[in-house]
Amino acid sequence: MIAVTLLMLVSLAVILAASELFTNALEHFGERARLSEGATGSVFASVGTALPETMVPLLAILAGSQDPELGAEIGVGSILGSPLMLSTLSVFLMGLSVLRRRGLQGVLTPEPRGIKRDLNFYLIAFSLSTLALFIPPALYVLRLAICLALMALYGLYVARTLHVSGARVEAGELTSADAPLHLTLLRLPNHLVTIVLQLLVGLGLLIAGARWFIDGVSAASDLLGVSPLLIALLVIPLATELPEKVNSILWVRRGRDTLAFGNISGAMVFQGTLLPAIGILLTPWTPRPEIMQGLVVTLLAAVVLRVAIRRGRIPLWLLGVNGLLYVAYIAISVAH
Repeated sequence: MIAVTLLMLVSLAVILAASELFTNALEHFGERARLSEGATGSVFASVGTALPETMVPLLAILAGSQDPELGAEIGVGSILGSPLMLSTLSVFLMGLSVLRRRGLQGVLTPEPRGIKRDLNFYLIAFSLSTLALFIPPALYVLRLAICLALMALYGLYVARTLHVSGARVEAGELTSADAPLHLTLLRLPNHLVTIVLQLLVGLGLLIAGARWFIDGVSAASDLLGVSPLLIALLVIPLATELPEKVNSILWVRRGRDTLAFGNISGAMVFQGTLLPAIGILLTPWTPRPEIMQGLVVTLLAAVVLRVAIRRGRIPLWLLGVNGLLYVAYIAISVAH
């Protein structure tokens, strides 16, 4: 058990260091490319840090030949558990990280139009993914149509976000870097190649750290006798969402609310479109009780955020509701 604990602590340290490298390089990339903070956070940061949780269900589904049913179960749990984690625990921890500085009556002030767009796209995708649960696998053509619609929805979202980015830059919302590029400390020039190199190093370490953390969690689950389904729904997403959590906490503590929130809401769109499309195509994707419970909690959490952003500000105390929804889901899951 000591070795497992040590592995998890080392992996967390790697994730923290990698997140700093990644966010620092991404700020410089967004500044050089003249992107708005909304586009930088919602598209580039969210896709980059979503790679760990993208790989987990793919590996579970495609490499589950020895036990296809177990692989599909872990894959579906990972796919649905990630948006649940983002919309509940991730936003709660982001708010908690600045609670002392801003106070209980403090607010997050991300650029509201971008966050509204993210959440609107996510809720549409969420509805399509939920609808697919009730379509029998025999109706393959209909399920395929939903998959294509989800992929097209994400393509439309990216195109729309980048289009709006130009107008936001003109309005003064240009991504800017708070600190020098870290690789320049090694006397490397601050060029695009160096920025991309640091992005790739940070991203590689994020994926490796998340992978090691998952290995540690899996070993701990064997020692403690925790079921694979509970791991898939709760623990694996907790590990794979660490990059988003850490990146958003770093940004919000620097007052970069749009980058911080866009990193999470953009990841929700990514994981609410492309990942469910994979699940619908490659797994039974049926409405089991555990899945439906998670869907209900995720929907409630997303609606809370969407209602809150209508006024252009998100009260920190309201993010406690999302945290309570996560606690409630854990209680329901453990009880069953």
